[in-house]
Amino acid sequence: MKYVVIIGDGMADRPLNELGGKTPLLEAFTPNMDKLACEGIIGRVANLSVLGYDPRKFYTGRASLEAASIGVDLKDTDVAYRCNLVTLKFNKDKTQAVMEDYSGGHISTEEAGILINDINKELGTSQIKFYRGVSYRHLMVWSDGKANAECTPPHDILGRDISDYLPVGSGEETLRELMIDSVGVLESHCINKERINKGKNSANSIWLWGQGKKPGLSKFREKYFVEGAMVSAVDLTKGLGIYAGFEILQVPGVTGWLDTNYAGKAEAALIALKEVDFVYIHVEAPDEAGHSGNYKNKIKAIEDFDALVVGTVMRGIKSFEEFRILLMPDHPTPVELRTHTDEPVPFVIYDNKQKQKNEGAAFDESILKREGIMVVDEGYKLMDFFIKGEN
Repeated sequence: MKYVVIIGDGMADRPLNELGGKTPLLEAFTPNMDKLACEGIIGRVANLSVLGYDPRKFYTGRASLEAASIGVDLKDTDVAYRCNLVTLKFNKDKTQAVMEDYSGGHISTEEAGILINDINKELGTSQIKFYRGVSYRHLMVWSDGKANAECTPPHDILGRDISDYLPVGSGEETLRELMIDSVGVLESHCINKERINKGKNSANSIWLWGQGKKPGLSKFREKYFVEGAMVSAVDLTKGLGIYAGFEILQVPGVTGWLDTNYAGKAEAALIALKEVDFVYIHVEAPDEAGHSGNYKNKIKAIEDFDALVVGTVMRGIKSFEEFRILLMPDHPTPVELRTHTDEPVPFVIYDNKQKQKNEGAAFDESILKREGIMVVDEGYKLMDFFIKGEN
């Protein structure tokens, strides 16, 4: 049996007035996902941890997972922080700043790498180190640091005065100082001057959040007795895959944005299935569009996901005799809110040997209201059903 998990990150949403009360997923043309919904087990899942790990037992914070992807081996006393390159809009006398862009204009990894290296030269110490990630997403590691400060995700405060959302609690002085001092390094940097000249947002500050220590995570093969591989542009997801013991597939042109190499991800996963029995495909673009508050971009991301990822998998996987596909968002990222919510999301499990008949079904939020669907209240248990048939 071959198993494929396909995640459209943040794909679920809430009804929008601009779409006549539809969600982007309802509005988008998604024939491949709809076909799976018509012939698979459909359901509703909440409190999600897709790979089957109970987050109450292993999750310590986003950054500690991202550290594994970047290749940073955390010591038990290290605290890793997510380090976004962001765009702050200052008033004339620089006494106030607003979070204008959580992604520094979706800065390229090449440009960001130069900025993070210079940040590390100027602000790094024997205890504080900065590490390059992908695009705007990077890492700060604080040796023997503090992990209990209250830190706010930058995508949650777009358009708001940052003074109300700076770190509060244990270690706040160090964290605030790093963020404030980073402006002096970045604002006049030649990379940002060039970006401004081209009409792009400058990455003029770092933003620290999502902290955590090294997690204790068992290998996926020990729990489910299958070898796995993963493809993703996001260090958080790749870090989780590394801790779980997956092979991380390297695909050129994956960005986590609308310009990502959708088809390349699916093709790499299909090739990997010749050697392993489980692949996990993660696509970030719908989530990023949700965070930016752009429903047109979200519709485009969903349609490209359907055509180039789901469609490619559905055609290619037919070369295997037995297979199952789990398709789902990992959470909603409503365009109006521009942040994650914890509402249930729809899923479908398609088994080529056990096809269902769900008349009129489509893969969208309407699944949540259908009668007779499968309901999974603790999301980490969905993987048990997908692989073992246990519910």
